[in-house]
Amino acid sequence: MNDENREFVELSEDVSASPLWNHDLAPTTIEQRTWSTWNIAALWIGMSVVITTYTLAGGFIEAGMSWWQAMMTILLGNCIVLIPMVLNAHAGTKYGVSFPVLARASFGTKGANIPAILRAIVACGWFGIQTWIGGQALHALFSTLIPAWHQFGADIATNGEIAGRFAGHNLTEWISFLIFWAIQVVIISKGIDGIKYLESWTAPLLLLGGLVLLVWATNAAGGLGNVLSGVSVLQKQQADFWTIFPGALTASVGYWATLSLNIPDFTRYAKSQKSQLVGQALGLPTTMTAFAFIGVAVTSATVIIYGEAIPDPVKLIQKFDSTFVILFAMIVIFAAQLSTNMAANVVSPSNDFSNLNPKKISYVAGGLITAVIGIVMMPWQLMSSMGAYIFTWLIGYSGLMGAIGGILICDYFVIRKKHLELAELFKTDGIYSYGSGFNWRAIVALVLAIAPVVPGFLRAAATPGGQVANPGILDTLYIYAWFVTFGIAFLVYLILTKLNPDRGSK
Repeated sequence: MNDENREFVELSEDVSASPLWNHDLAPTTIEQRTWSTWNIAALWIGMSVVITTYTLAGGFIEAGMSWWQAMMTILLGNCIVLIPMVLNAHAGTKYGVSFPVLARASFGTKGANIPAILRAIVACGWFGIQTWIGGQALHALFSTLIPAWHQFGADIATNGEIAGRFAGHNLTEWISFLIFWAIQVVIISKGIDGIKYLESWTAPLLLLGGLVLLVWATNAAGGLGNVLSGVSVLQKQQADFWTIFPGALTASVGYWATLSLNIPDFTRYAKSQKSQLVGQALGLPTTMTAFAFIGVAVTSATVIIYGEAIPDPVKLIQKFDSTFVILFAMIVIFAAQLSTNMAANVVSPSNDFSNLNPKKISYVAGGLITAVIGIVMMPWQLMSSMGAYIFTWLIGYSGLMGAIGGILICDYFVIRKKHLELAELFKTDGIYSYGSGFNWRAIVALVLAIAPVVPGFLRAAATPGGQVANPGILDTLYIYAWFVTFGIAFLVYLILTKLNPDRGSK
């Protein structure tokens, strides 16, 4: 059953009595592995077509890049992150295991909770961000269709005392936010089965919506050439490309560095290694780059059409006169935020929190924990500026994700040569318990890898906009955070494991 030449390995031993096992964390059976190349590609289309992708390139252009430099940076970043994505996906496809279960092999049966919770916290932040944006879309829709809603919000906004109590946002915005949050909670309660169908059905709608928006903008602005020639007006500062490029590239990698870890949560349902590899290669870099381009082109077109740059598609749609157009556009945005949040920011933390106590915390319970923490993390602050979003949020957490990814890939491909003892991952006294439940080699590698980028992160977090003037060596290390931590963690873990081999390392 553990022949490495087999594409699929299925659990044959009954380990259901183990405190490390529950139905949600159990390896998938071969019959459950039904996701085709299209399902995997649709997953990435559904996750990539979202407002944060739409505005990503605009943030790079604001910092001083040209439109084609921003596109090439995003494409390169996504091609880079695709490599660990496909590598980590291999174990999920072959063994049917989720991310926190796979992490038990390298970090230990208890130690796996360290990378799992780090990943879960980042997902909670993203869940809050996407929920806030989805709530803004609902608010715009309600304001357009229901005049009384808009007037009530306007009255609140003009009352400084009341508005101040709501962090500068009026009451109707908060109500819309909570409605969108509640809709997601209902979907979470249904479990993971709906993700495959949600992504497969929304992917064509999202692609159509993006194309329609691009066609409208280019026609209204006098053609694509006219639009692209005016992109420079979006630049808020002039800067040398090579000064901006490292941070922008790391941010592009960091955008999906989270999913490069927990991709086994999805590929454990894949039909084959070819399905996950081709599906991801077709769905991720192409969609991210194309939708980022749409964001840049449409934002540039708004300068020609309306005399001002409107980078937020929700605010842009409110400019339209047709109720039908507004309704269709808001449905697309609603579907985009929903499909991204359900897949990218709920599946992983649900499994990660479940891994803390599998017998007491189910997938659904983990998802509900995610939804609550997502609000507590105040997403309206995380999105307070594009500079803070790119240089503090994206680059900052990429350092954590890079270190974990380096350890996982080194352990699975170099140390174990793609061989896992599946049943042992669920045994408290098995080879992956490392005696105490923790593999000190992985924990030491994680700490040593993250340490060099912490000072740079603290400086960036304390600097408005996240861009430090006159950066020193520690600031430069931080700008390359994902690359630095991935490389250090990979090498340190490899050296420690070779010098101090454990019976679980073969």
